Amino acid sequence: MFTGIIEHLGTVESLKTNTEGGRLRIHSPSVAKNLEVSKSIAVNGCCLTVVEVERDHFSADLSGETLRKTSIGEWKEGTRVNLEQPLTAGKEFGGHFVLGHVDTIGRVARLSPEGENWWYGVEVPESFARYIVPQGSITIDGISLTVARWNGRLAEIAVIPFTYKHTNIRGKKIGDAVNLEGDVLGKYVERYLEARSGAKPVSHLTIEHLVSQGF
Repeated sequence: MFTGIIEHLGTVESLKTNTEGGRLRIHSPSVAKNLEVSKSIAVNGCCLTVVEVERDHFSADLSGETLRKTSIGEWKEGTRVNLEQPLTAGKEFGGHFVLGHVDTIGRVARLSPEGENWWYGVEVPESFARYIVPQGSITIDGISLTVARWNGRLAEIAVIPFTYKHTNIRGKKIGDAVNLEGDVLGKYVERYLEARSGAKPVSHLTIEHLVSQGF
């Protein structure tokens, strides 16, 4: 489990893929020294297993499913990535519950300054829109963020200078792919209602609607 509080940045050194999967190698001196083979790490919000550690680098194997559901397949050498190690007992829980299980990808639609802050807008797929709640949590590339504005397809986040400086947001361009993970609590609510009603999945309902109905 993760919190969405980014602790380190890394850069893609190599990415080798095929139809069945691949291997990713990341350069990150600040975190590699703390890693062990078989342990987990979130890379742009995607929970991966460390399979090799060598000085300032670590590597992770990729499944075909990971490549299909995340933005990893679009990464290139030098791509900056957000890194977070799993939450440990006794550590401050500063973000929200993040599993590192990417639901889908979105696309950067806006990154514009407003004073010292930034507006960061991401267009999300229709299938993911039901998990967006204004003033609710969302994970974008592993970062725990709060949705400030929502118009049905575009989630906009007010980014403070610290977050802009210490994550990969500062290098984003319009059209870039980002990994999205919805709030797991909302997913459990949706699943519970499906099971209780015995009806068809409630995918057409948004979590915002459920909250408004007093669930």
